[in-house]
Amino acid sequence: MTSSLVFPGYKLRELRFGGAVARYLEAGSGFPILLLHGVGPGTSCVGNFRFLLGPLSDRFHVFAMDLVGFGLSDRKPAPPYFDFDFWTRQGQSLLDRMPAGPVGILGHSLSGAIALRLAGANGRVAKVFTTGTVGTKYRLSSHLERLWTFPESRAELRAILSTIIHDTSRITDPILDERMEILTRGDYPAYFKAMFGPDKQKLMDSWALTQEELIRIKGRVLMLHGRNDLPCPAEETTLRLAPHLPSADIVLLGNCSHSPAVEYPDKLLAMAGSFFGE
Repeated sequence: MTSSLVFPGYKLRELRFGGAVARYLEAGSGFPILLLHGVGPGTSCVGNFRFLLGPLSDRFHVFAMDLVGFGLSDRKPAPPYFDFDFWTRQGQSLLDRMPAGPVGILGHSLSGAIALRLAGANGRVAKVFTTGTVGTKYRLSSHLERLWTFPESRAELRAILSTIIHDTSRITDPILDERMEILTRGDYPAYFKAMFGPDKQKLMDSWALTQEELIRIKGRVLMLHGRNDLPCPAEETTLRLAPHLPSADIVLLGNCSHSPAVEYPDKLLAMAGSFFGE
């Protein structure tokens, strides 16, 4: 498959799950890490982690999967298309395919909550690194509502991305091109609008983690969050989860919104290398 979403040096793999084909990228050797992206317009693992994929695969065995309905993965065959439990089971399916023994997960936004849920249910998940994670119930803001609204033009996409990238000079043409490739594919606009639907608060509530799930996590946890995160503020998410994860390390980045892997990739790589490499 020829696409900007197939990262150089990675092999494109397929995983049949839930009546769809989920696609993921694999490269490197060493400690295995599963990368899971967030959800939004034109999201994919390459779009989320482009600046991390090369350096991470130099040190680790990386599995970077597009959730069903995003990137190179198929669409979910039947509604609901926004399905937190479905995506969690998809993550588990790839964990089952990864090498035996301890693994790590790097999950962003919605997938930070997926990573934490998987860690609570799987003793082999030894390390979880979340960025801009969700996992709590809080009220829908205009920023998240904007992020989950289909952009009808390239200019609208740029405006939406300014919600999740604090320094808008980082919203480059390649980033826009990559997302527009996904958003303009066939009848994907209708699928996207159906996925995020009219009741966005209900979608948010579906990702809430219970205290019982959190206290079952035995592996190490590192939580990174932008201080200027508009759609998923740290005060409503990471900092509310932290009391239930007393051993977790919490890092807040200044001048950073909801996309630390795009805004500060060098800082994130330094933390990921130390965290997963110990």
